[in-house]
Amino acid sequence: MENIKAIRGFDDIFFEEAKKFRYITNTFRELFRLYNFEEIILPIVEYKELFDRSVGEITDIVQKEMFVFEDKSKRVLALRPEGTAGVVRSVIEHGMLYKKPFLKLFYEGPMFRYERPQSGRKRQFHQIGCEVLGLDNPITDFEIIKLCFDAFKKLNIDITLEINSIGCPVCRPKYREALTNYLKDIEGLCKDCEERRFKNPLRVLDCKVETCKELTKEAPVMLDYLCENCSNHYKSLKTYLDSFGVPYKENPRLVRGLDYYTKTVFEFIKDGLTLLAGGRYDNLVESLGGPKTPAVGFAAGIERIMLFLKSEYKEDLYAVVYIENTVVEALKVANILREKGKRVELVSKGSNLKKKLEIADKLGASYALIIGPEELKKGVYILKNMNTKEQQEIENLEQLFST
Repeated sequence: MENIKAIRGFDDIFFEEAKKFRYITNTFRELFRLYNFEEIILPIVEYKELFDRSVGEITDIVQKEMFVFEDKSKRVLALRPEGTAGVVRSVIEHGMLYKKPFLKLFYEGPMFRYERPQSGRKRQFHQIGCEVLGLDNPITDFEIIKLCFDAFKKLNIDITLEINSIGCPVCRPKYREALTNYLKDIEGLCKDCEERRFKNPLRVLDCKVETCKELTKEAPVMLDYLCENCSNHYKSLKTYLDSFGVPYKENPRLVRGLDYYTKTVFEFIKDGLTLLAGGRYDNLVESLGGPKTPAVGFAAGIERIMLFLKSEYKEDLYAVVYIENTVVEALKVANILREKGKRVELVSKGSNLKKKLEIADKLGASYALIIGPEELKKGVYILKNMNTKEQQEIENLEQLFST
């Protein structure tokens, strides 16, 4: 009988990759705690209409990439392609905006897009992100970006921060008109951009096709069309970034692929891949039926960050190896080490010391703590470094807690 395999683009994550995954999410979660965010846990299935109205009906995500299906009650549903729309839907539905002066929420979980699977791009992928609702000042934009900067610093990943402002409903129409006039006579755009240039011209600037990039390199930029409010907002953000030494690059072509963004947009990029992206969306809450509410947030792609995570995240594993009738002492030692926060494996498999040490090595143990009858009599333990193979006698387990 043929084995059942995972669906293409839906990957299993295990062993070292699972450790990387959790290390990344724990890093962000600790920063969310420090920045006073609260967790929100959301369903992965929503009404398709939610994404039509938020992400945008003429975006690639809605037109080409969503997993859409009809349930037994004939409702048109979708697997969520991103997290922000669900957060906003929940905030409105439960009246959260009336319970606090502002909201700071974070989420984590799987998202789904029907894309061609490749490195860093899966059909099921995981994001961790946050949203601040109810604050409209550039200080909030800065704090969100600074949180992201802190996260990549802790993860020891060198990234490039790109920023831009895409204006607001006051100033964007003039820019849209100028951009449409510029694009209307250009020939040679890709098929997608041919459609976009009249329906959603800003998305042409986001095209990854080199021909389109070259053809539109002289396109007008939004920064030249910002109203006074948007211009001051953007200048203030840059002032805060400069004051705290957060390096950034201004990218006038950065528009993001979702229709709900206003003013600030940003991306953290590594080797051409966007690892984290976000921005401000001051009109989304109102467009989904809530009160007029400014908001800003980001989402980080966990699998993409995993591609660049170095080995520093690894945690030492202590293998407690016992021989003959020393199992009770070994259990006590394992318990003491765990209480002190050490990662421990009690090696119960293996008929002799040599085999148990081989098992400890295969498990990836950094150290083996050997307990035998002779050691028990002398009141000592043998600590073996599994990398260097050096070993020493120790009399007190406290000696381990400084290693």
